[in-house]
Parts: sequence; structure tokens; C-alpha cells
Amino acid sequence: MEFRLLGALELVAGGRNLDLGPAKQRILFASLAVDAGHPVATETLIDRIRDDAPPREPRKVLHTYVARSRRVLEQARHLDNGQIALERRADGYQLIMDIDRIDLHRFRRLVEQARAHHRRRPERAALLGEAVGLWRASPLDGMAGGWAARVREGLRQQRLGAVTDWAEAELDLGRHSPVIERLEELIVHYPLAESLVARLIQALSLAGRGAEALEVYARACRRIADELGAQPGPELRSLHTAVLRGEAVTLAAGAPDPAPTVSSVRRPVRQPPDIDGSERPQPAQLPAQVPAFAGRTGYLKRLNDTLGSDDQVRLRVSLIAGIAGVGKTALAMHWAHRVRHRFGDGQLYVNLRGFDPSGSCVAAAEALTGFLDALGVPPDRVPPDPDGQAGLYRSLLADRRMLVVLDNARDAEQVRPLLPGAPGCLVVVTSRSRLSGLVAAEGAHPLRLDPLSDAEARELLVHRLGPARVAAEPQVVNEIIARCAGLPLALVIVAARAATHPEFPLTALAGSGGALTTA
Repeated sequence: MEFRLLGALELVAGGRNLDLGPAKQRILFASLAVDAGHPVATETLIDRIRDDAPPREPRKVLHTYVARSRRVLEQARHLDNGQIALERRADGYQLIMDIDRIDLHRFRRLVEQARAHHRRRPERAALLGEAVGLWRASPLDGMAGGWAARVREGLRQQRLGAVTDWAEAELDLGRHSPVIERLEELIVHYPLAESLVARLIQALSLAGRGAEALEVYARACRRIADELGAQPGPELRSLHTAVLRGEAVTLAAGAPDPAPTVSSVRRPVRQPPDIDGSERPQPAQLPAQVPAFAGRTGYLKRLNDTLGSDDQVRLRVSLIAGIAGVGKTALAMHWAHRVRHRFGDGQLYVNLRGFDPSGSCVAAAEALTGFLDALGVPPDRVPPDPDGQAGLYRSLLADRRMLVVLDNARDAEQVRPLLPGAPGCLVVVTSRSRLSGLVAAEGAHPLRLDPLSDAEARELLVHRLGPARVAAEPQVVNEIIARCAGLPLALVIVAARAATHPEFPLTALAGSGGALTTA
């Protein structure tokens, strides 16, 4: 018996592929299988099933799908004599099954085991080979809906990471043929995955097929330029130079990830010299993502559309505006981490503290000084006047592809000196103000952020407190959500207090009054 998610959704029992029913019922099956081993709250299941077309009686519809799904699982048990069931858990449901019989969970286990065998090269390669071999197509292939799309994108990144690790492990053992075969097929579907392109170029070079390696690089350059209006990242450029010069691209033996030699393509990237002849640093200043990020699917899509539609004739500026506590910074950080791979020259970040209660707003000149330092400019080379600093900053970014996040801006005047002067960079600005001047003069793409929906707020609490605790007191959770008015900051504060007092029921927290008032 096997549940398959890494491709079209399938349940195989007794050698038969069982009929999982209509589209909404298949979303129920997929939801339970993705979260196998844990209960999934009823509201979460309803939210995933209804997507943008909520039924009139969502709980009744869910119960109908649950009843039909149980009949399918009963058929699976009859065919295979295996343990599989759909059981009620408080205010939710849980799929009871050996999770190693679900290809997604088996994939993750194999990848974790491979990491534990990082010093045992053959075992590592074998485990990773088995893991990537489980993939048949795009996960949940053909399944519509926002939840399935989010799962698909997250798993895509896991797949690319595992394939890259597998290719490195195989090349470390001197086996380039299977790497070439698999990557040539996969790159057709993921042509912008530079890590895969790099490993293919490396494998072709090791196989003595340097001309083909250079053609792969040329195709990647054309595709990246056509779709992103950019140049390849520093690793690909460095590798291209190595192939042109006929340098070795072998990996050192016996290293964990594996360790690079002097001639390795994984050596620290030497970027083109800066304006003073020194090597360019590659800043990575993005703060960590906010844990337990929930919802915001529509906003993320709008941000992605802005990024994908730009034709490179002007600077890209995305403006996220909204009231205090609505989650502007969380959204900006979450999206910035998702797209940072498109900006191979690094990321710059500054909190401008535009609405700091102390009034200590960061001046544009102070932010520029910090950016110039991050870009490797010695203090004695920084111009004394703000205009000179801004000019040097724009010069340094003129031929770079960089992500710049300007958090908590007060007004457009604070932002303008920090904008690069040439296309190729992306600037994300967050502010409580609409900054209409930035929209009018710089063509910023505005995005007004609203509070979380009730379903999104519940999802956030589930992430923070666990599904069991949220499901145990549904009415209290509803009260908390209502009193927090959909503001993520308020919900996070309440969740933090609940997490620090796990012995208290949520009723006690909601009844205390002070906890929610403070939030």
C-alpha cells in the first residue's frame, strides 16, 4: 500500500490505483497525507477544500467527503491488509498510516539520513539517489487551488535541493554519466534553477565534453536574460570561466558537503573587482523569516506578478503599506527570502524606524553609510556629503542584481536616496503610509495589506501552538481571533503568552483580559 504525492495524487493498494473521487475530495486526501502523523483541524481542512468558492454548508460538505474517503480507505485495507484509516481527533481528522508508505515522508526521511551519512560518500549518494527517484512529476500534479499551489512551490525547493546534493555526491564519486542524464531531463522543467545548471556544466566538463558544457551555459544565459532580464549568478559565471580556461572542476574527497579544492567550482566565488580594484563582497543582510508565517496567498501572488512582469526598462519597487501590526515586515521578509535566489549579488536591509516611538528615525545618509560599508567601501572612500554617498551607492549597484529591503519607511524623501539608479535591482519598501509620491514619481507598485482572515488567523495559531491545543478550545480560539482583529502582531503576542504557560487552558488566557488588551 502506498500514498503517492510526488506527482499526481495516487493511492495504490493490492497493485491497484484506487479512485479517490472528485477534485475537492482529492484535496482532503492530499491534506491528510501531507500532514500525516498529525491531526488537521476541521477549519483548516474546510479552508483548503473551499479555496475561493466556499460551499453553503462547509462542515456538512466536509463530513460528506470524510464519509466517502473512509469507504475508499476501507477498500484499500481489504485489498492490501495494511493499516490505514481516517480518525476523528478533537476538532479535526488524522490519517492513520505508516508514513514511510507516503512517498513525500519517505523522501524527507531519506534526505535526513543522507545528511547524517555526510562522511560516508557511497551511502550518502545511495540515499539521495533513492530520495530523488521517488519523484514522478510536479507534486500534487494537476490539483487546483491555492493550498495545493503553496505545497507544490515548497516541495519544488526541497526537490531541487535534494537533486543538487545528489549530483554533488555522485560527482564526488566520479560518476558523471547518471548526473548528466538526470539533469538534462530535469532542467527542461526547471531551466532557471542555476544550481542544477551548474552541476550539469560540471558533470559535462568532467566527462570531457567541454563544448557541450559551454553550450549549456549559453542556453542558461539566454533563458535568464529573456525571462528575468538578468545575468547568471556568480557561481555560474565562475564556473564558465573555469571551463573556458580548462581548469579542473573536481571535488575534494571525503568532505561533508563536499569541501572545495582550490580549483573546485564550489570555491568562494571571486566576483569582478570593485571600483577601487578590490573584490566585491556579497552582502546577505536579510533578517530571518518570521516563524509560522500563515496565509497571504493573494498578496504573494501579486508580488510575484510584479516581479515576473518587469521588462527591465526601469527600477522595480514594491511598496507594502498597512496599519501597525498588520504584518508588513513579515510579508516582506517571507517574500524576500522566496525570491532572493534571483538576485545573485546579494541582499541589503535596513530598518528605517520611520514610526519609532522614540522619534529616532534613521536618516537616509546613515542608511547609505551602512550600505556602502556592506558593499566593501573603506571608510576613507565614503564621500562626506549625502549626494556623493548616494552617487557612489548607485554606481556600485549599476551592474549588479541585488535585493534591497527598506523596512518601516516614514516618507518618500527618506526612501529616494536609497533607490538604485539602474534596472536589475528589486527594492521592497514597507510603511504605515501610502507613500503616494513614491508611486507617482518612481513607479512603485503599491500593495495595501489588510488584516488576516479568520481562517488565516487560525492557521497562524495552529502553527504557533499546535493543532491539538487550538482544536481543544475552538470557541476560545474564535474569541481570541475576534479580539485580535486579524492583526498578526496581536495574535503572535497572545500565542507567545500561551506557549510560555502550556499548563493553562486558553480559556484562562482569554479570560484574563490583560493579555489581549496588551496585544
